[in-house]
Amino acid sequence: MQQALAENNFTPFPGISAQVYSRKDFEAVRDIVYDIAGIVLPPGKATLVYSRLAPLVRESGQQTFARYIDMIRKDDGERRKTINALTTNHTFFYRESHHFEHLANVTRPMLMAKAKAGKPVRIWSAGCSTGEELYSLAMTLLGPDKREARAFLDKDVMILATDLADHAVAGAKAARYPYEALKDVPPDLVRTWVKKVDDEAHIAPELCGMIRVKRLNLLGPWPMQRGFDVIFCRNVMIYFDQPTKDRLVARFADQLLPGGHLYIGHSERVGGDAQNIMSLVGSTIYRKGKA
Repeated sequence: MQQALAENNFTPFPGISAQVYSRKDFEAVRDIVYDIAGIVLPPGKATLVYSRLAPLVRESGQQTFARYIDMIRKDDGERRKTINALTTNHTFFYRESHHFEHLANVTRPMLMAKAKAGKPVRIWSAGCSTGEELYSLAMTLLGPDKREARAFLDKDVMILATDLADHAVAGAKAARYPYEALKDVPPDLVRTWVKKVDDEAHIAPELCGMIRVKRLNLLGPWPMQRGFDVIFCRNVMIYFDQPTKDRLVARFADQLLPGGHLYIGHSERVGGDAQNIMSLVGSTIYRKGKA
């Protein structure tokens, strides 16, 4: 009996009873998070789960993780708090700069011609986190010359930014960052599109006007229609298993217009059925259509 308990329960931290947090509890959280968000939590993340969720357990008034898990199964709001707590939002401006160089030099001229012709331009930052990628993308698209940027600002151009975590969506909507965080952004873009207020960087309202930030679960239904010219989804799929990655990339490919570009993280690859319609045109940059 004691051996069976030892196999089924564990103490992640000294002094924490298995009756408070057990292997069964970790597995229950793991399954809930996977079913909702597709995030894979291997056994090595058991202590992280404890440290991230223990404050929520206390705040909820529940005495054990088992009781809290019963609660989140029934309570949508508490379930969202759990997902928020277990979502990683590591990001920074101009991350993987080669993507923005490609956007500026290859994709931007095509999008500008399209906008000038009166056609809609649609871009999606999927898994936008707190907005650093989003605003790096937007500044790169508009460029350093405000007069030239009118080709986008005065036309039917929209950048959609989505994330699952509520705090990430709030951060992206706020469009304010420590000024030092923009150190890797080309200075001419910063001068044009950022206002320094004390030690804060405030993104220009003019730029923010073409952006829509929404909460969206990438594994759930997508309310938007097809027709994207560019999709950025970088360092999001590293948390998913291979079947989930393949399904997601196939959905992205379906959302892209012919000739549209998909930018993914440095350790990510296009696999599954999407390989048949996506061509590698740069380092982790794919174009819809065979080369």
